[in-house]
Amino acid sequence: MFTGLIVERGSLIDDPAPSGQGGVRLTIGLSPNLAGRLVIGDSLAVSGVCLTITEKGIDRATVELSPETLSRTTLAGLKRGDAVNLEPALRMGDALGGHWVQGHVDGTARVVDRRDLSDHRVLAFSIPPDLSPFLVEKGSVTVDGVSLTVSALVSDRFEVALTPHTLEVTTLSELVPGDSVNLEMDVLGKYVHRILAARGLVAPLP
Repeated sequence: MFTGLIVERGSLIDDPAPSGQGGVRLTIGLSPNLAGRLVIGDSLAVSGVCLTITEKGIDRATVELSPETLSRTTLAGLKRGDAVNLEPALRMGDALGGHWVQGHVDGTARVVDRRDLSDHRVLAFSIPPDLSPFLVEKGSVTVDGVSLTVSALVSDRFEVALTPHTLEVTTLSELVPGDSVNLEMDVLGKYVHRILAARGLVAPLP
């Protein structure tokens, strides 16, 4: 479980390497401080995707991506030097400053607009039709692992407002129209929709 509050940005040390059985292995450079918190077998959210650490050094960690992860997220397009958002799993007693994030990506979306407002920025994203029911204005959404509030919502897009701090510590500052991002919808909304669909009160998702 995560909060969507990014600890730091890491970067790929090498191009993704095939790991057999259709998977891919990523080696990510990170700070010694974050590496010191991690052990082999720990979960690490990489741009919103919960992955398991299989190898670790003093300033790097290796994770493996399954074919399912490659097909559902943007991580298949990474290459050496690309930056990623990193968050270790919650520990007992940690503050929950964002919202409940599982690291289970529901789909991807594209940046459709960017507006710079002095030190702040507004980004607009397309809405995958099957994920539309889980977005509400002023509700939570996770974009590339970052916990954000939906600031505006229309039929085919939603917007988020980024503060200077978010722009400084996450990869969202680099996004331009046309870029793809990982989306995770609020888990509470997904459970509510599932319960209502089981009772025939809303249409089940395709």
